[in-house]
Amino acid sequence: MARGTKTTDFLKECMSDALIKLMSEKSIDKITITDITNLADVGRSTWFRNFSTKSEALSFKLVKLWERYISEYQNLRFSNAKVFFEFNYSIQNVLKTIYNAEMQHSIYDACCIVMLPQNDVTALDCYKFRFYAYGIYGLLDEWIKRDFKETPDEMVELFSVIRNDQSNL
Repeated sequence: MARGTKTTDFLKECMSDALIKLMSEKSIDKITITDITNLADVGRSTWFRNFSTKSEALSFKLVKLWERYISEYQNLRFSNAKVFFEFNYSIQNVLKTIYNAEMQHSIYDACCIVMLPQNDVTALDCYKFRFYAYGIYGLLDEWIKRDFKETPDEMVELFSVIRNDQSNL
């Protein structure tokens, strides 16, 4: 019998959480699927049924964290820069762990999953959303590298300045 979405998501989060915990203890390339599934208390087949890569598990976790956070803001998605920067500030320990493991591409993948439209859209819309995904990821990437030196409000201000400067290109 097939598992329900809630059960599957719960198991996927257990494995993602286990991976993040293990990443804080040892190198990502030293972490085995068996390590992850043992810590998550699930079978190896559960991993392979749900994920192809460790990066996919990390992106899944980031998307789930975003969905929980944004549900408080009535599904604004990325349209509100303040909410975006506050969210990432609130999970900075997770983001730093991902960066320390050199798995930051999973953060970009999560940004795309959240930002890109899921329905039929025009080619222009696809390019536009991808452009914005790269841009917002670029800001987040630099902010993480700078160890979240700026506050979320300062990041919103920088975002506004950059967006206005971009319109002059």
